[in-house]
Amino acid sequence: MKIQIDNQQKRFKIDKRKIRAQVTELLKLLDCGNKEISITVVDDPGIQIINKRYLSKDCPTNVISFSLQEGEFGDINPEMLGDIVISADTAQSDAKKGHLTFDEEILFLIIHGLLHLLGYNHVNTSKTNGLKMKRKENELFRLITKTDFE
Repeated sequence: MKIQIDNQQKRFKIDKRKIRAQVTELLKLLDCGNKEISITVVDDPGIQIINKRYLSKDCPTNVISFSLQEGEFGDINPEMLGDIVISADTAQSDAKKGHLTFDEEILFLIIHGLLHLLGYNHVNTSKTNGLKMKRKENELFRLITKTDFE
């Protein structure tokens, strides 16, 4: 299992060791213990560029996932799940709104992004699929932090 973490912003401290341990546990819980993943933490301007370039949305967002398992060449390297990009700025703002710590919000965004990499979806899908993803997020968050996320 390989977990690459790249912090490209300077405003917030990112505990790579803690994140690596949490992602290792998440991957095991999801039966993906042999998979590789990349997590990049950027600021709002950085994620806005990515959001505009790849999703045609000219605004910052909290997390974007890029699956390497999908598409015509998705089977080239089955061990590589993909990339998750997180905005630390938006994470901090969302953490305050959700009454979470910054680290808890980063964990939640990693869970959210990871579930997208595994095929879960909440956008342009049925309400049932959206609820399935939300339940899985809550379950994983609870298992990692030993608390509920609502």
